[in-house]
Amino acid sequence: MREGIQMLVSRHSVDETVVRLQSLLEEKGIKLFCLIDHSGEALKAGIEMPPTKLLIFGNAKAGTPLMLASPSAALDLPLRILVAEGENKETLLSWNAPDWLMQRHGIPDQLLKNIAVVAILAEKASE
Repeated sequence: MREGIQMLVSRHSVDETVVRLQSLLEEKGIKLFCLIDHSGEALKAGIEMPPTKLLIFGNAKAGTPLMLASPSAALDLPLRILVAEGENKETLLSWNAPDWLMQRHGIPDQLLKNIAVVAILAEKASE
């Protein structure tokens, strides 16, 4: 694990995990801003890479207070979860640790709950 990055293994394929995350986001009323298919774009460029997809999502009600408290937080918002196939063919979910984001941007502790949802979403999608 790298500093500030949390990771866990999903019981599902990359595509299944992405679908599960999309469903959870919709269920919770969280907007999916973008789904980037890194491996799909690499293939278009003639380069093979394991399945790798990035979901970028958020909620203005939760994110705006963070950016008001610390404008630099906009560098790491909206939140992101990377879903990728690891070396052993397992599906890995990775995201910026909320406490690391708090420290990185000097965000007040009372706003941690606004970004802690990222870990909950990753855990539920991986089950």
